[in-house]
Order: sequence, then C-alpha cells, then structure tokens
Amino acid sequence: MGWIGEQIDSIKSLQFRQVLTQAISLGMIVTSALIIWKGLMCVTGSESPVVVVLSGSMEPGFKRGDILFLHMSKDPIRAGEIVVFNVDGREIPIVHRVIKVHERQDTGEVDILTKGDNNFGDDRLLYAQGQLWLQRHHIMGRAVGFLPYVGWVTIIMTEKPIIKYILIGALGLLVITSKE
Repeated sequence: MGWIGEQIDSIKSLQFRQVLTQAISLGMIVTSALIIWKGLMCVTGSESPVVVVLSGSMEPGFKRGDILFLHMSKDPIRAGEIVVFNVDGREIPIVHRVIKVHERQDTGEVDILTKGDNNFGDDRLLYAQGQLWLQRHHIMGRAVGFLPYVGWVTIIMTEKPIIKYILIGALGLLVITSKE
C-alpha cells in the first residue's frame, strides 16, 4: 500500500483522546507563535517587526528574499535610513531608502521622500494619487538587521499557493499521526 496507506491506517487506529491531545498541542504551538509575534511588536514598536524583501529595488544592499528586522523609535527619521512604509491603497509594504526629509517649521511635521537603491527615480509614482511625500504614520519601521535569503520560503508559498497547502497538509498529517 505504501506510505499513504500506512498513514491512513495510522489515522484510523487513533483514539479520540489521542486526536484531542494532538489538536490541543497544535493549538498551543499556534498560540505560542502569536504570543511571540505580539511580544516582538511591543518590543520593537513596529506593527510588523519582520518583513521580507519582495523585489530587487534595494539591490545590491538587500536582495529579493532577504528578511529585515524592523524597529520604530521616536527618534527623527534621517536621510540614508532604510525604512519600510505602507502607502494608502496598497496592502504590501515597501522597503526603500529615505533620500530627503523636510520638517515643517510651523507644525513640526516631517515629510519624507524615499527611493529604491536600484531604481532610477524617487518613489512619488508609488505613493497614493496626488501624494508627494510620506508622513511619519506611513512608516512601519526602520531596518536594523537582516537575514539573507531566508524569506524565499515566504515568497515561494505566496507565488505558488499549492506548495503552501501541501506543506500545511503534510504538517497536519504529521501532527495527527505522531504518537507519544
């Protein structure tokens, strides 16, 4: 019958108590991951403490698939810093370098202009219609560290959802059939 047949026989032989124990264990793992994520949000001050670089716009500094660690502090944003920002009307955050910062004398608000290191022009074409500058509320965080290539797992699972479903199914099957 092969491996699949053995797994089906293993599932059939499980008792209700075993299935319940495995489901609770899986729930505890998921809950732990969420608690760690929320803890990172509190420590870093960023709504998303970890992001994946999705394009080559920041090469050669950051390549597609690199994971960036973010931190958001009250310190003023300076030209040259790498920031991650959200644009109104777009779901996916953008990782680019700050090239200009203007502080308004009357209000003290800061206007920020960004550009990808590998792009020819600034990001005004990426901003919302009629928007020429980013404000501080658009910034999700500053890049403070990175892991090269680790984010490719996320990119592959996003671009090829079937791989994500196969992986989730295999992990679920592994959790259900594992015996302690």
